[in-house]
Amino acid sequence: MLVDNGVNGDSRVQKTARSAADAGWDVVLLGRSPGSVPQTWRLGRAEVRLLAMPDPLARRRHEFRRAWLRWPLAYPPSGIAAHRQQSVKAWQADLTVRAAKLALADPATPRLALRRRLLGVEQAAAKLTRTWVSGRYWMLTRARTRRRFHNPWDRAYTLFWQKLKGDGAWRRLEPGLWDYELAYGPVVDELAPDLIHANDFRMLGVAARAKIRAAQRGREIKVVWDAHEFLPGLKPWQDNARWLPAHRAHEREYAPYADAVMTVSDGLAELLQREHRLATPPDVVLNAPAADHGELAPDAPAPDLRALCGVGPDVPLLVYSGAAARQRGLDVMVDALPQLPGVHVALVVNKPAGPYVTGVLARAAKLGVADRVHALPYVAHWQVVPFLSAADAGVIPIHHWPNHEIALITKFFEYSHARLPLVVSDVKTMAGTVRSTGQGEVFRAEDVADYVRAVRAVLAAPERYRAAYDRPGLLESWTWEAQAEVLDAVYRRLLPGRPGPVPADAGQPTTGADQTRPAVGAGT
Repeated sequence: MLVDNGVNGDSRVQKTARSAADAGWDVVLLGRSPGSVPQTWRLGRAEVRLLAMPDPLARRRHEFRRAWLRWPLAYPPSGIAAHRQQSVKAWQADLTVRAAKLALADPATPRLALRRRLLGVEQAAAKLTRTWVSGRYWMLTRARTRRRFHNPWDRAYTLFWQKLKGDGAWRRLEPGLWDYELAYGPVVDELAPDLIHANDFRMLGVAARAKIRAAQRGREIKVVWDAHEFLPGLKPWQDNARWLPAHRAHEREYAPYADAVMTVSDGLAELLQREHRLATPPDVVLNAPAADHGELAPDAPAPDLRALCGVGPDVPLLVYSGAAARQRGLDVMVDALPQLPGVHVALVVNKPAGPYVTGVLARAAKLGVADRVHALPYVAHWQVVPFLSAADAGVIPIHHWPNHEIALITKFFEYSHARLPLVVSDVKTMAGTVRSTGQGEVFRAEDVADYVRAVRAVLAAPERYRAAYDRPGLLESWTWEAQAEVLDAVYRRLLPGRPGPVPADAGQPTTGADQTRPAVGAGT
């Protein structure tokens, strides 16, 4: 299995690895180490390896050059700017101590007045030097940050390579994709797998190229492409016009090498089949939570959500769980609080101290509701459902983006298994599901007044919405155990005749099911 992140925080990948290993497959999950040191641990019977991945190709050529015309005094982008800035700070720190020593000196000290005057001159020189260094450093920063890939030259550059190379244009437009190949490719070749499960678009290329190399050596590798999102519908992760065309070209070049495709929803399956002219629709493996976490749960009971927020059992508490970003709509939850007296909001997010959440909290302070907004970190994925169940309602206020319209996202299922009434924005698939099941209320995305209406409705009659979960078979169909059967069926269709599930007491690690580090993350 291949994934382009550090595994922790990606509950789908973690559950896929564990489930495949429990079904009898010999699983090695390769991810990217967040630092320069490789890491390894186990997820049940699956082995996790995080690879060190240098990424020099991710830097654009202009980042190595000086912007002589626009910022003539900027430092060269060699690291000298930080060195000079720190040197001046050290100089001033030394002058401060020397000035203190002279202030404490005996007035009878020889040439004391002269030494003080000379020190004053040196202090003035240091201050002037710091101003000069800061100005040059500022120019360097502006040269780096003001360069954008939306100008006519870059659009022409992108179009030129698209016309010349077709889908191969990604090699010029996004050469950083080769950094993944150079880190993962040799390890995949050494492992000599029978099947590669490639998570999302970056890993598709790594898997396809490994398949091609193996075929040249007379070995067959089956490739399963697990598409988590619809690439054409993504908001680019970088502020440049090359990112999306490059990644779409990369995906188109290597999609034909996938022997099977799976994805997260029926809507996304239809889009992928149409986009890549697939002969059959992708198999759907929902981002559903596990109903049983086996040996994990007793060892690590879930934290108390209300205790972390400092609220009692009778305080109305709304929860949002997942990634924090503007398009996730957290602002509407804060903007509504002045109209919802006594209601508290818990934001269980990937970066509770990140810039976006910090801005949300600043907005809460400006509105006078800071004491009712609580930013909390993720918990381990097997703790998510019991952790969230302490809230009165689960909120999904996402904006209208193509990928938001087509899937039931992870938090939808987590809220459902926590038996929470839902308050969701009117994105197509999720709104349709909530209306059909009766498990919550739908509001117009980014509409504070309509959000307030929906929250008041679910808080006024929560049991009415919770009753939807009593429908026979509803929650059972939304479990990872049901999805794992689809996953294993895909593998066995590609590689028939393989062994069945491993006995429960066979092949377990001797020091616990999950060694070195826990599997963390509420998912997105």
